[in-house]
Parts: sequence; structure tokens; C-alpha cells
Amino acid sequence: MFDPASFVNQKVAWLKEAIGRERALAAVSGGVDSMVTAVLGHRAVGERLKVVFLNTGFMREGEGEAVSKTLEKLGIRVERREVEGEFFSALRGKTDPEEKRKAFRETFYSCLSRVAGELGVKVLLQGTIAADVVETRGGVKTQHNVLEQVGIDPMVRYGYRVLEPLKDLYKPQVREVARFLGLPPEVSERRPFPGPGLSVRVLGEVTPERVELVRKATRIVEEETRDQPCFQAFAVLLSDRATGVSEKGERRYGAILVVRVVASEDAMRAEPLPLPWDLLRRLTHRLTSEVPGVSRVLYDLTPKPPATIEFE
Repeated sequence: MFDPASFVNQKVAWLKEAIGRERALAAVSGGVDSMVTAVLGHRAVGERLKVVFLNTGFMREGEGEAVSKTLEKLGIRVERREVEGEFFSALRGKTDPEEKRKAFRETFYSCLSRVAGELGVKVLLQGTIAADVVETRGGVKTQHNVLEQVGIDPMVRYGYRVLEPLKDLYKPQVREVARFLGLPPEVSERRPFPGPGLSVRVLGEVTPERVELVRKATRIVEEETRDQPCFQAFAVLLSDRATGVSEKGERRYGAILVVRVVASEDAMRAEPLPLPWDLLRRLTHRLTSEVPGVSRVLYDLTPKPPATIEFE
């Protein structure tokens, strides 16, 4: 049986020894994996851990502010870096999902390399978990936080070594550790969010306008499914468009959104949730009336396997 107290003691001691007298860097996104990693690192080396939030332009509404408030309550200061221009430039013109993920990965670690150089840091703490490694090694999809396991030497390529205290855990165990560390429920129970953020929920080319559309849709889906017993709930913007009609009978040719709500324990298998019809109707109404440019809403009924949870 997994013991979070024993795990924390073991990993804090391991991090102390592995970091030694150096300073370390942790990048947080707001998800439970990166937040737990930052807290473990802070327990190990205190102020010698520098924590940064990279605003990639692909985050959910209010993500950066929420991260800072949560960690500051635990005595951890977060530095915010505005790098969205670099990420949109890196993904411009790319439509293939693997190309997009790899471009995100390269930009992410290059940005961290620059930050690490400015701070004189040679150690990066990363919240990679077991499911990330399994999917990347299996060739299902490239998880941006998997490097050494696929032959990338971060010291040679980016100038720092990577420590991954959570790489042998699955999501339920990470949540147990988060609760033990005193992270609030809005972090410990938070639904997973992909490392590349909303960029993998925009099928086709990623532009600021398309990301903003799916960001608004994401907020609505999360609000409406807050009380549902699901692992993840989100909206995906398709690359195709569809004909619609306005209340006044005027033709519309707009965006197609897919809503995906799944139940899962560890992200390795997932089942679509049979949402109540009234909830589906309410979701459709809000998405077509509150998100400009949306003309059609679909609900995804595909389990994993054969599908993955995220579309890209």
C-alpha cells in the first residue's frame, strides 16, 4: 500500500543529496504534478529552489494568478515569465500533432534554459509521472516532459540536469502526496491539464484567436461539469467548420467544438461519462451563445482505448 508520508521523507532526502549545494529550478503550471514537485523541492533546499511560471499563451483563464497565490501561502515565491510570443512563433504553420508537441517541447526547454542561465541554475525539477513515460516510450504521443527516457540529454542540449521525483507514480498517488503536503483541494483534486496546454486542444494551426476561443469554451465546460465524477472535462476546437443558422434565420459558417468528459483512475484507460441530457443541452446553449464563432457542438463517446483522452 502506498504511504505518502514515507514517499515524501524519501524524496526530500533524495533531492537534498541530488541537488547538493547547488540551486535548482522548478517550472509550475498549476497542475498537481508540477505543484507537488515544487513543494518537495522547497522542503529539500528551501530558498535555493527558484520557481517559475511560464505564460506560454496556452494556459486556462487565471492560471498564473492561482498558482502564485497557492504557493505563496506555503512560503514559495513564484516568478512569472511572459513568453507567449515565442510559443506562438514556434507553432506557426504547424498542423501535425507530433510536430506541434515537439515544437512546444523545444521552446519550453529553451525558455527554461535561458531562465536557468540567468539564475545560475544547473538543476531542473520536473513533475514527470509514470503515465507520461509510458505514452511517450510507446510512441502514442510525445509528452513534453519526457527527455532522458527517449534519448535526449538535457545537460548537453539545454545546460541542466533533470530530477524527476514523481516519475514512478500514477495520478492517484500524486494526489495522495499533494493532500499530505497540505495543498488545497483545488490543486490536489484538480483535473489533469496537458503540458502543452490548450495548443493540443486546437486541432490544426494554433493561433491566438483559436486558442482564445477554446479557452472560453474550456471555462464553460469546467463550470458546467464541476459536480460530475469525472477525471477530465474539456472542449476541443476542430479544424473543420460547419454551417449553422442564427436566431434571425441568417446563415452562419462557424467553428465546431467537441466536448469530452471521461472517467479514469490513472489516465491509462478511460470511459466517456453519460452526462444528463439537460446538462448536454445547457452546455450546447452556452457554448454556441457565449463563445463567438461557434456554430456546432459535438459530444465524444469514445473510450480509451481506442482513443486517447486528449485529441492530440
